[in-house]
Amino acid sequence: MRRKHDVIIACDFPSGQDVFRFLDRLPGEKPFVKIGMELYYAEGPAVVRALKDRGLPVFLDLKLHDIPNTVRRAMASLRDLGVDMTNVHAAGGRKMMAAGLEGLTGPDGTRPLLIAVTQLTSTSQETMNEELRIPGLVQDTVTAYAENAKAAGLDGVVSSPLEAGMIHAACGEGFLTVTPGVRFAGSAQDDQTRVTTPAKARALGSDFIVVGRPITQADDPLAAYRRCCRDFLGTERPSDPSDPSDASGSAGSSGSSGASGSAVE
Repeated sequence: MRRKHDVIIACDFPSGQDVFRFLDRLPGEKPFVKIGMELYYAEGPAVVRALKDRGLPVFLDLKLHDIPNTVRRAMASLRDLGVDMTNVHAAGGRKMMAAGLEGLTGPDGTRPLLIAVTQLTSTSQETMNEELRIPGLVQDTVTAYAENAKAAGLDGVVSSPLEAGMIHAACGEGFLTVTPGVRFAGSAQDDQTRVTTPAKARALGSDFIVVGRPITQADDPLAAYRRCCRDFLGTERPSDPSDPSDASGSAGSSGSSGASGSAVE
């Protein structure tokens, strides 16, 4: 896996044909891509394998949330796909998260990064309090869920960039923050409520940003991707994970020392 900081493109397309057509518009690039429920449910594991055959890092965003045994068995089914990162819902609790970690870990101790969703970036303060019936402030709930994820041995969490600094303060700088809810200045927020720009996300402490429509629906997606990398990373292209000169190429983890080997290095 490449450096700790990266731009992940959310490939929220209805078919594999659509995602590969999009990727063909990024000549010379090997972006970190996120595959979510829409594409995975349509195409199954084959689309992940095809992306890995192209040499792309993959974040499989399925947000598992069920009883611990079911999550353990589901993660065991996913672990041989060769993804670089996957996730669960932190709302499932520590026992469920730990079970997911157990299922995801191979016999040799290697595994992808495992992170937990705290609160969706479409969840507002009002929605959390009045519909989900969770009292208090969003940032306090996000931080508490992050602390649970760390206690369960996970590598990091999904949050908005606005909470990244608080999560690092509570869980340590090595605990990863993977943050959707990123838009260019002046862009539409769409269905997101807790958002910021790529540059602001890095200033707030995000380790990875997840960007979808501002890149995938741009007239020139290559220019949009490079702009996002420039704003977030200070360079137009992330370093090649195979380049031995990139000393930051390993995505270390404070959550679990077991995340070692080719799956995460």
